[in-house]
Amino acid sequence: MSNLIRISLATRVRSTALATIAAATTVAAGHAHAADRNALREIVQDECLVHWLQRQDPAPCERVYLTDARARDGYAVLADRKGGAHFLLIPVKTISGIESPEVLEPQALNYFAAAWQARDRLGAVLGHGVHRGDVGLAVNPQHGRGQDQLHIHIECLGGEVHGVLHAAAERVSDHWSTINLAGRQYQALRVVGEELGAINPFGLLAHRLPGAAQEMGSYTLMVAGMQFKDGPGFIVLAGKDVPGAELFLDSTCALAEGDGRGVDARE
Repeated sequence: MSNLIRISLATRVRSTALATIAAATTVAAGHAHAADRNALREIVQDECLVHWLQRQDPAPCERVYLTDARARDGYAVLADRKGGAHFLLIPVKTISGIESPEVLEPQALNYFAAAWQARDRLGAVLGHGVHRGDVGLAVNPQHGRGQDQLHIHIECLGGEVHGVLHAAAERVSDHWSTINLAGRQYQALRVVGEELGAINPFGLLAHRLPGAAQEMGSYTLMVAGMQFKDGPGFIVLAGKDVPGAELFLDSTCALAEGDGRGVDARE
């Protein structure tokens, strides 16, 4: 066999091997990407929950709350990996997202109420409390999320959504009504009270906004703390086929940092 043929064959073999490696790497990367969508569930169930049950240590989570000793239900609070004043409330049991029927069950935990209670973690990062009117909680729609485990973002409101909601606060009622935000239409509803208590925002969306129950996965949902003229409360914001409401939040808490409104986070 001539040297030219040997070189040609060797080149082909090397090229084939490189192509095979590249293809395998692509496939592996695809599997890794798919597996990453379960990362939050695995952190909570395989690390935070286990550590809490073994030694009352929630690490790497900030806290773990269980409804009973058998750990059948509850939630964890985890600092977002991107840092800043940004936390996630995550159920300990497997719940894919806003479209999951579990969030509407009569005995379901009120995850939004629990997320509101966890807003004190924002103050721990900032070094001071955050006014209730600066706090936002958000769940992304099925098409706009990176994780297939329900999680509620706990952050400060961004400047645009803060301005729009506070300007419209006295016009928003206890019936869903249209509000324009970032060039899109959303539905807004007013809730009165210091805490959410038994008021489940998932239920408000499914049971009080016509047609929403059949298309829950298409909706994003946000709860913003408010101080109305007649007392404390919340505005619940829902949008269909729009980007996730997480984009309206700000992990730098520029509003709370920039205007001296740092107060007791429980205000």
